Amino acid sequence: MKAVGYKQSLPVTASEALEDIELPTPEAQGRDLLVRVEAVSVNPVDTKIRQNVSPEGGEYKVLGWDAAGVVEAVGEDVTLFQPGDKVWYAGAVDRSGTNAQFHQVDERIVSKMPTSLGFAEAAALPLTTITAWEMLFDRLQVAKENAGSLLIIGASGGVGSIMIQLAKQLTDLTVIATASRPETRAWAQELGADHVIDHRQSLVDELKAADLPSVNYVASLTHTDEHLAAIAELIAPQGRLAVIDDPASFDIMPFKRKSVSVHWEFMFTRSLFQTEDMIEQHRLLERVAEMVDRGELTTTLAEEFGTINAENLLRAHALLESGKGRGKIVLRGF
Repeated sequence: MKAVGYKQSLPVTASEALEDIELPTPEAQGRDLLVRVEAVSVNPVDTKIRQNVSPEGGEYKVLGWDAAGVVEAVGEDVTLFQPGDKVWYAGAVDRSGTNAQFHQVDERIVSKMPTSLGFAEAAALPLTTITAWEMLFDRLQVAKENAGSLLIIGASGGVGSIMIQLAKQLTDLTVIATASRPETRAWAQELGADHVIDHRQSLVDELKAADLPSVNYVASLTHTDEHLAAIAELIAPQGRLAVIDDPASFDIMPFKRKSVSVHWEFMFTRSLFQTEDMIEQHRLLERVAEMVDRGELTTTLAEEFGTINAENLLRAHALLESGKGRGKIVLRGF
């Protein structure tokens, strides 16, 4: 089967940073599905692993986690799917990735994709949706009846783009998004943010100017270490902070006086540790598919970069590494 992989960690400008390769087609066993991949999207985790994780034993490592496709075969213990089902999912970080014609994935982290979306539109959503959902409802423990406000730092990226929508559909919180460029500010507003402020400026001053002196919940999606002092100042007493990026340092002490709780979100935790509630990602994606089909959520697909090959994936990696993307980048077909 065709795939895209790498043998050594190289800068995105290197021609061998990603390569078009041929690999054996895997077989479905146990609770695994074998999925014929129709479309994939690219996430920051792809670029981070390519930059920092060298494959072992001279073997190629295949990246990619978001996928939409068709079930080709099922393992002997599969109960939720059958061949021919159209599915979407975000894979597992400790297994081979989705940048391949065929991919193995545990059925407990897969659901049928929305019937109203094509493969490209569907592939944009799983990883970021799981991240945003778990961040809001599992980590921050937001409930429908909670009052107050949610600040999303870095709201125009993939996670922020769906988090805005989930918060507006499933909570009564005032949603404050941060974005810096005209096109990303407009994107956040189109997705439903109540306020959009500029994270290149003082977040404290920006909130005061919007007559929003403090916030109850903060979802910090990028550059957390740069904003940490401001978050400590603007978050309300007994507020909640959730983080997904990798700060170079993180001093938790400024949050003590306000009894702020701090939470990490890593959407691969359930599959990585085979937790007892691993199937919650299947249920989550099922519910999101229903919301999409009811018109309550929209795809966050922003750009299509052509077919799934090394050249196009490197272009996508370069755009993500530049920090200038919005929404999701999708590639479709081989």
